[in-house]
Amino acid sequence: MKGQVWKFGDDIDTDIIIPGRYLVMRDPKDLAEHLMEGLDPKFNEKVNDGDFIVGGKNFGCGSSREHAPLALIGAGISAVIAESFARIFYRNSINVGLPLLEAPNISEFLETGDEIEVDMAKSVIRKISSGEEQPFQKLPDFMLEILNKGGLIPYVQGKME
Repeated sequence: MKGQVWKFGDDIDTDIIIPGRYLVMRDPKDLAEHLMEGLDPKFNEKVNDGDFIVGGKNFGCGSSREHAPLALIGAGISAVIAESFARIFYRNSINVGLPLLEAPNISEFLETGDEIEVDMAKSVIRKISSGEEQPFQKLPDFMLEILNKGGLIPYVQGKME
């Protein structure tokens, strides 16, 4: 995976990711139009397919809703990389097929605008401009399989066939 970084801080909650007034929507593309609009009303116009969200600690805290990871998917986000995640957001993201990568001190390593490449097999994030690398916590094989199938429902359907 290769793309540009959009960096946010600690405690980015699900209401920041997608404000509650849009929870009547279900389509990821519709949700993406309002992604992070409380922090940057034009964010949806700036982000490109393949880009990455980088956060600090406790990314995805707040209410338990699948709308937040669906909005990120709808915007074309390849993965969210953070120092830590709220557990329910982590599980919801994996369930809908959005990779979340835990990387200590990532917010010190990357800035908005950095171009990066993520090597899932080696569990490494590489800054393209400098070649510097930062490891991330390797995902368990079963989680990678769920992500490769596009989420939990397609994964389970495949197991049942």
